[in-house]
Amino acid sequence: MNKTIRRASVFALLLVLALLVRATWVQFYDGQALADDKDNRRNTIELYSEPLGNIVVGGKAVTGSARMKSGDLAYKRTYTDGPLYAAVTGYSSQAFGATQLEGIYRDLLDGTDNRLKSVLDTVTNKRSDPGNVITTIDPDVQKAAYEALGDNKGAAVAIDPATGRILGVVSTPSYDPSKITTGDSDAWKRLTEDSDKPMTNRALRQPLPPGSTFKLVVAAAALEDGLYSSVDEKTDSPDPYPLPQSSGKLTNENPSAPCENASIRVALQYSCNNVFGSLAVDLGQDKVRAMAEKFGFDDEAQDVPVRAYESVYPTGMDKAQTALSGIGQFDVTATPLQMAMVSAAIANDGKLVSPHMVSRITDGGGDTLENYDDSAGTTEVVSSGTAEQLQSAMRTVVEKGTGTNARIPGATVGGKTGTAQHGENNSKTPYAWFTSYGKAGGKEVAVAVVVEQSDAARSEVSGNGLAAPVARKVMEAALKD
Repeated sequence: MNKTIRRASVFALLLVLALLVRATWVQFYDGQALADDKDNRRNTIELYSEPLGNIVVGGKAVTGSARMKSGDLAYKRTYTDGPLYAAVTGYSSQAFGATQLEGIYRDLLDGTDNRLKSVLDTVTNKRSDPGNVITTIDPDVQKAAYEALGDNKGAAVAIDPATGRILGVVSTPSYDPSKITTGDSDAWKRLTEDSDKPMTNRALRQPLPPGSTFKLVVAAAALEDGLYSSVDEKTDSPDPYPLPQSSGKLTNENPSAPCENASIRVALQYSCNNVFGSLAVDLGQDKVRAMAEKFGFDDEAQDVPVRAYESVYPTGMDKAQTALSGIGQFDVTATPLQMAMVSAAIANDGKLVSPHMVSRITDGGGDTLENYDDSAGTTEVVSSGTAEQLQSAMRTVVEKGTGTNARIPGATVGGKTGTAQHGENNSKTPYAWFTSYGKAGGKEVAVAVVVEQSDAARSEVSGNGLAAPVARKVMEAALKD
């Protein structure tokens, strides 16, 4: 073989080797990346080639799959009472992906979760029958919250204090996930550009200043620390309260209320700012923060299993800012979920059971793959004695204080109102809050409601006027026989 042929042969061999290396690289490395690419249409075709599993509420599926009449996708996602359950299910869209329970349990719902595979499925690499997500949501509670909020912009969360089961999650205004399942770009644009943000889950993912509902946390810290031994012990709280290191003073909404040196019970009954500003300063921000974190504040990984936004008790405050934090202002923020957790822990004798809105997940045959009710953890937030005192003080708020609109005949109800400032110098409509618990006939529930915006005149915006009636309706639905 002459030199020229030999060189050509070697060069050709190198080219073949390069092609083999590249083919191997594409097949075993780039191939997987291409297969997983969000823009790979084949993934969507495969996902919607068979009916998906379902999300179940009260024993009935609130999701479904319908056969497509045209196109390369065999099925589309459907929703029963979509706007009612949108804050629970999220959406599964052929073009826009999946959110909330639809997104978290996507592998289970489309049959690709390894826990669904039989031995034969593993050998043949066949897609398994999809599984189902069984929620803790009570349809009556969900409907009561949705209807009570009505046209208001707001949210409500209801929790069973003894089990941590979330009975209701509502955010208004809502939207119908069915409108975007097939990738309707016009519908998507209308929803995403709507100034009312209907796709925002206000119940779990929009923390706002909690206002006076946060006073429950400060009261718990004062009792647990021993600053005061009883909710009926007089406090050292001048009215108005002079803010430390400041020329400002902390006044009360009702100037005739008996707030000077008021006990914690009276201070909660009349929502005395001077008392809780003073308590926060006397305790110090570190002790208030420690109590807030026991209730769930500052938790960056609060999964129910949808990831809730962090509720925050701020750091690095001066004493004047600490006083303002004691009434749920300055930079304190909370979600309705968080404030429902506060009432749930108090109602459950000081113990907070991890809130969750999925009871269990099952395979296609109904066999349980994982039971979340059995694995819910419990944290002791306050002693049973402190919890009992706070329950009593919250009952006073409802029986003869600022929360009378939450009364339910035949039930034991405790609560706390809140009207949180909004905008610079409170220039915008305040947020109306109410957090509560109710007990009757062996049942119990904790509820938090926030109304961000309503048709009510500014002078009529209050926790008792707007949020407490919603909470009452929700508690009535949860406590009914």
